[in-house]
Amino acid sequence: MKVVGVDDYRYEGTWVYASVNDPPDDGGRLRNWLDSYLDRQPGINVKVRQRRARVHAIHCRECKNLIEQCPHCGVAIKKSAEKGVDAAIVTDLFTQAWENAYSIAILVSSDGDYVPAVEKLQEKGMKIINATWRQIGHQLAKTCWATIEFNALVANLTR
Repeated sequence: MKVVGVDDYRYEGTWVYASVNDPPDDGGRLRNWLDSYLDRQPGINVKVRQRRARVHAIHCRECKNLIEQCPHCGVAIKKSAEKGVDAAIVTDLFTQAWENAYSIAILVSSDGDYVPAVEKLQEKGMKIINATWRQIGHQLAKTCWATIEFNALVANLTR
């Protein structure tokens, strides 16, 4: 892949951030793959954060009642919040920049919450490339130095 405006660059590694449910919805397969396979690949550093499910009642806007259990099966409605992943990504982007560990980073996200961090890093000379889907994440994509759109790349992916 040729990056316009950059003549000398090399791959230095990948940091993967993930959050998993506790207890896992998939029987632990995602956590096991992240820890036992992906984190053991050369140049790959995986950071996993545990999600914490908590009861989360839904407020009906029409009748103003709270729905705490599924009306069909009776199970409590829960919400699993991603905890710490965004903060870990921003912290590592700044830490690695502080240590001059990169001049170009690829941020795979569509989350506009990263815009202030990207703006500050780019003010200091770091180049942040956004990898995202064409239809989403416009604010982050336009803030970044460049964008890679997955849409065109998907057809080339094989297993």
